[in-house]
Amino acid sequence: MELGRWKYKQQMATRPRGYGLTAEVNRKIQEKYDVNLEQEARRWIEQILGDELVPGSDPNTPLGHDKFHEVLRDGQVLCRLINTLHPGSVKKVNKQKANFFMMENIGKFLEACGAYGLSKNDQFHTAALFEKTNMTQVVDTLHALGRTAQKKGFHGPTLGVKESEYNPRNFSQDKLREGQTIIGLQMGSNRGANQQGLNFGKSRSITD
Repeated sequence: MELGRWKYKQQMATRPRGYGLTAEVNRKIQEKYDVNLEQEARRWIEQILGDELVPGSDPNTPLGHDKFHEVLRDGQVLCRLINTLHPGSVKKVNKQKANFFMMENIGKFLEACGAYGLSKNDQFHTAALFEKTNMTQVVDTLHALGRTAQKKGFHGPTLGVKESEYNPRNFSQDKLREGQTIIGLQMGSNRGANQQGLNFGKSRSITD
């Protein structure tokens, strides 16, 4: 197990990060990373779990791209988070640090998020976190989860603005017909209108 882990670390350390277009895409993704959004998500998680993500660190200073990735990568924090928002979402959280178990934790978290009501479009891909290819997407997912939690009525700490809810208005047929007889103000008014006294242009005189 230790030998396999060492080989994996060596491969990860020596593999190319991408050239040309790939490198340019990765650079742009990194530039979009917002430490302020990260900090909001981090403090929300800490408040919900009652633990510091990095014990002894300054709570007012963002962890930053790499450190935030490090504390979330094994998926354990994320599983604890969704289990607090929706108890029983992840039945078993793997404690082993083997890559397979860490990726399984992340997968279970994402699956639980979907069951909780989070749209697929708002979920990051496993590789985005595990391989640190798109931490911006990870932070966005946490904010989307925070909005969903409010919508679900979670009474603990909040993150972001509550999502609006679908609220259709149903009118009776009589009410709809009544509305069709009203002239909108943007159309002007016909009240008191007549042709008396109207004179456009120069009048034409007809004589015998």
